Amino acid sequence: MDELEEFKKRRLKELKEKALEKGEEEINAKLELQNQVEQLELLAKGHMTKDAIQRYGNLKSAHPEKAVQVLLIIGNLINHGQLKDKIDDVMLKDLLKKITEPRRKTKIRRV
Repeated sequence: MDELEEFKKRRLKELKEKALEKGEEEINAKLELQNQVEQLELLAKGHMTKDAIQRYGNLKSAHPEKAVQVLLIIGNLINHGQLKDKIDDVMLKDLLKKITEPRRKTKIRRV
């Protein structure tokens, strides 16, 4: 019986260690992703006007996923040399319209 309990304790300890390692890996991956997003954000903000930066800040607060999509698109434009002027508020609005899916219109019929 003692051997069985010892084995259980060792196995439990091993499983806990593996879980901790996996948790640390996930945390490190999240931190690295966050650092990449921050660097991309700095790059993109350098090519935006004040109004566009303000709109981006509002978007980031309300819809973080869309904000990351916008950053990726702007980053691609910068890397491919397709962005010649600073992005103003109107250009950012157009970009948001392109990535936003159209809403369905709901009609209510009264019978």
